[in-house]
Amino acid sequence: MKFVFFGTRELAAKVLERLLQAGYSPAFVVTGPDRPAGRKQKLTASPVKEVALHHNLPLAQPEDPKELLSRSELKEAEFFVVAAYGNILPKELIELPPKGVLNVHPSLLPLYRGPAPERGVLLSGDKKTGVTVIFVDEKVDHGPIVAKEEFSIPEDMRHEELHLKLGEIGGQLLVKTIPLWLQGKITPKEQDHSKATFTKKAKKEDGRIDWSKEAQYITRQIRAFYPWPGTYTLWQEKLVKVLQAKAIDTPEEYQEAKSGTVFSFQKQFAVVTGKQSLLVEQLQLAAGNPMPSQDFLLGHKDFLGTILK
Repeated sequence: MKFVFFGTRELAAKVLERLLQAGYSPAFVVTGPDRPAGRKQKLTASPVKEVALHHNLPLAQPEDPKELLSRSELKEAEFFVVAAYGNILPKELIELPPKGVLNVHPSLLPLYRGPAPERGVLLSGDKKTGVTVIFVDEKVDHGPIVAKEEFSIPEDMRHEELHLKLGEIGGQLLVKTIPLWLQGKITPKEQDHSKATFTKKAKKEDGRIDWSKEAQYITRQIRAFYPWPGTYTLWQEKLVKVLQAKAIDTPEEYQEAKSGTVFSFQKQFAVVTGKQSLLVEQLQLAAGNPMPSQDFLLGHKDFLGTILK
């Protein structure tokens, strides 16, 4: 079979690796251009590019996928596979392969369409999510469902781990789906568009903690925005990232305290929220290393009693 793989992020790299392990080698790989990354903003290849180079796969990195319309590899392909690519395929590309375009989406569609499904499901506190393979049409994450698999989310799983896990599940699901799809043994099922929910790309400010929110919501925020942009607060104009925390009942003496008030709790510290309090177990100062909260308190006695913003 001849197919072209479109993908950029870690999830897509997991899908591509699983396809290669099963003997499904794309004739051509399309990924995003190298981008600046890290504190030094060093130009960095995408995870999919790294996999493609390791396996000596033909590769292209266009800014705009329309640049590929004249490529023979795309014109000769039976179908395309898209996973966490980062660009919307134009109609001209979608209509090229005779067997169509299959998209691996990390949610149980029609729930959590858009660029950040894993964050959406973690912020909402859902107990399960999954992967959906759809037949691509011109609208984002709108096409009919080809295959679907559910996954129960562990209570402590964070965004990065969930993203990679759904990549593994997506790759396995695709390996089972492709031969059935090509043999015409799958009839795509229209999504129930009335139940669709949508996500948006994360911004740095999305990670800032609003201490008037419930502690349970903030724990979900910490999981959803790890590692980027991180979940953070301000103390004396310094940025403090909260890496690990859990909700606790607020002690009686602090039940009337203002949201954001810091108090000592079992050698660690907790913060009053709109409902319950947040026990901070691990944190990180800007440009510092992650540390347990009890170690932080040893060097910052003046932290207790302050009000975080």
